[in-house]
Amino acid sequence: MNSIVSRSKIDGSIVAPTSKSALQRHIVAAMLAKGKSVIHFESMSEDAEAVLGVAKSLGGRVVENKNSLEIVGGINNPAKNLYIGESGLGLRMLSPILAATAFPFEISGSGSLLKRPVDFVVDTLLKCGVEIKSTEGSLPLKMQGPINNNLISIDGSVGSQLLTGFLMAAPLLNNEVKIKVVNLKSKPYIDLTISILNHYGIEVVNKNYEQFLIGSDQIYKACNSYAEGDWSGAAFVLVAAAITGKIHLKGIDNHSLQGDKQIVHVLKMAGAEIQEFNNELIVEKNQLNAFEFDATDVPDLFPPLVSLAVNCIGISKIKGVSRLKHKESDRANTLKQEFEKLGASVILDGDYMMVEGTRLHGGHVSSHNDHRIAMALAVAALTSDGEVVIEASESVAKSWPDFFEKLSQLGANIMKMEQQ
Repeated sequence: MNSIVSRSKIDGSIVAPTSKSALQRHIVAAMLAKGKSVIHFESMSEDAEAVLGVAKSLGGRVVENKNSLEIVGGINNPAKNLYIGESGLGLRMLSPILAATAFPFEISGSGSLLKRPVDFVVDTLLKCGVEIKSTEGSLPLKMQGPINNNLISIDGSVGSQLLTGFLMAAPLLNNEVKIKVVNLKSKPYIDLTISILNHYGIEVVNKNYEQFLIGSDQIYKACNSYAEGDWSGAAFVLVAAAITGKIHLKGIDNHSLQGDKQIVHVLKMAGAEIQEFNNELIVEKNQLNAFEFDATDVPDLFPPLVSLAVNCIGISKIKGVSRLKHKESDRANTLKQEFEKLGASVILDGDYMMVEGTRLHGGHVSSHNDHRIAMALAVAALTSDGEVVIEASESVAKSWPDFFEKLSQLGANIMKMEQQ
């Protein structure tokens, strides 16, 4: 599917989509709890659907309602073959949990996840005594536990998702677990993980993000919960408002532990008009100036920040390019390649990306089947001088299936057409 986006003014009110990061964690915690948990949410993404499918395959009993899930947890007569779709978080989070059992599993996936290396997962679990092997460094992944030690070492330089998995697996090991981590990136996501674990009755001692202790004899407790709004997705519509209009965003926690909440800080730096309320936010267009920001711990902000930067006066500087190599696409080079098709100047210099503010023209671009690239290009198109045709725009379903519909409701001029 192609989407054609042309110059538009944004003005209106919407509810933020559900955080796929939070919802996937809630689903897994509910799957591990005894009894029935109820999870409330605003929207369901493809990644969350994939993790929910794994929960069912492992023996969890699931009732799906329009805006809630009822999950009776338990790993009971699990299927051997598990399908995780394109969810990188799902793969890395579930691998240690599956390895904590004595069951054999094969994990397969699809799309961009098939191109993403799994050596880090394999090497870390091998050191824990797990029998595990990949398919030439990629999925499918075959494994059989259990994890046979309670002192685990993780290199955190490639991200926090595998650590999330070990934190969630630790209560299944029946002993006190000590996890040592070096050079941890994306710390806010670990704060989110620990918060959700606490909600399900699991206590974690965090010693300066270098060591984590999980006491023995802890069990997941079923509960009611709400998967909060997604700052990663919200960043795109907030930038859209800052560059071309006004938005009243509801259903977003201004005290969230999600790192991508920092988009508000960057928008303020750039000069956008912002009003913050309890679970609501109003962002309005103003003169925007170049900014400098370290996105090392929040790499998912890179795409909306590029859309913002091209609409700022001057050259913006964003740090953290090294975190973008193994996303749904090689995201730094993808951003450079596609935005330059529209007339932008994007320079990559080591760990930095420099983006010069400029007037974009129309053009034909590709999402590279990367949901955040598709959204970034759509937002940038709102101020372009010509139509922007975005190939494979349906990739937004990975995190926000009705993104283009919501953008249209806010006033964006969008047409959809089948890809030739």
